[in-house]
Amino acid sequence: MAVTPSTRPHRLLPLFLGLFQGALLLFFALFVTYDDPPVQAEDANLMANHLYSIFPFFQDIQVMLVVGLGLLLTFLPRYGFSALTHNFLLLNFAMQWALVLQGLLRLLQHGQVHLDLHSLLIAEFAAVTVLISVGAVLGRTSPCQLLLVAACEVPAYLASEWTIITHLGVLDVGGTITIHVFSCYFGLGLSKALFGAARQQMHPKETPSHRSDFLSLVGTFILWVFWPSFVAVLCQPGDAQHRAILNTLLAMSASAVTTVVVSSLLDKDGKLSPGHLQNGSLAGGVAIGAVADMAMPPVAALALGSLSAMACVLGFRFLTPFLARKLVLQDQCGIHNLHGLPGIVGGAASAVVIAVASDGASRSHLSQLALVKGNGSEVPGGLGGGRGVGRQALYQAAGLAVAVGASLLSGLLTGTALRLPCLARPPEQLCFEDSLYFKIQDEAESPGPAGTAEEGALALKERV
Repeated sequence: MAVTPSTRPHRLLPLFLGLFQGALLLFFALFVTYDDPPVQAEDANLMANHLYSIFPFFQDIQVMLVVGLGLLLTFLPRYGFSALTHNFLLLNFAMQWALVLQGLLRLLQHGQVHLDLHSLLIAEFAAVTVLISVGAVLGRTSPCQLLLVAACEVPAYLASEWTIITHLGVLDVGGTITIHVFSCYFGLGLSKALFGAARQQMHPKETPSHRSDFLSLVGTFILWVFWPSFVAVLCQPGDAQHRAILNTLLAMSASAVTTVVVSSLLDKDGKLSPGHLQNGSLAGGVAIGAVADMAMPPVAALALGSLSAMACVLGFRFLTPFLARKLVLQDQCGIHNLHGLPGIVGGAASAVVIAVASDGASRSHLSQLALVKGNGSEVPGGLGGGRGVGRQALYQAAGLAVAVGASLLSGLLTGTALRLPCLARPPEQLCFEDSLYFKIQDEAESPGPAGTAEEGALALKERV
């Protein structure tokens, strides 16, 4: 039976994923193995203790990404199945793709690839950037387009992260600069290149419902609970990890309270906006990542959480409409307000904290970077004297600039590639619609005009 133009985009997805999974199986069969078990009992106990200390954090991160972030994206009332499923698919695809890229680098350097939990963590961090970035174009892109985003963004992230952390020696244990800032501006560049100068009108299916906002808020609460694990997982066990957990909890608590205050003050009737609560409550966790393990007073974490929440809520109220009006910039999930603005606040705060820190504290944290990364390399700028501390503050600012510049450029290039006709971007009338990708069992419960399936087939035929 011939494949009609209307079914071609849906057939392209399993074909691409099947080929990818088959190539991955071949790569793992030929090159990937596990480390040999230690012979000495002391080494075995050390490995077991390390596993038991890191795996609970890893589980928390899994819950954050699969459940928390997935539910956060369900604020579109007729796009819940797609938001959850595409988030889950992108997580797995991007994580495996990152493992392949890491493996190729190790294969070239050492001739073999040993898989461990640390490799999986780095791969999941790469996947997080994709999950955040696609929020800017949520509902207006096809699954094939999203997979292309992941294929392009993961190597761009790994290159950016190596430049910022390994080459510049930036301190960013919680990914404020390398993950949140990078993914935000990659997503904005992606959106600008994909939609160009065409102003996207308000779609009738964009308006959240009571139920969809409720589910999204549940996702926020799940992310809020588990966020300290995301920040602290790569910290040195002991004092640094303990301090990172405490600082993250303080910052997120302050951001939650501040969000309520600012959102209420911005409304003439004093009512709260669900969108502000869904995002502003998490802003403190974004901002604190760059300074979470640094020696600073608890009040600094509280202040940073409050400042980031204010930036997030005010961004939704004033900056997003301004960017849409002046730059014709589409940002469906408001990633600039949740990840971009708090990320810049946190990156700037890291430079300030280092600049005012004592020499002894700075020496400790600069040395800690090499231990966490395991490369044993010297951090640029040196460790001795006030000049080394001042230099590290400049490197923090430089890392922030690199993250913004590299992500914007790579996002623009990827967005241009997404305009290829073969990727079949959904037509405007079928955006934010689950029935385009899923068999909906009870169409009677889904509001909207009849004949959605026929409309979708005709529209896709026109596109392809």
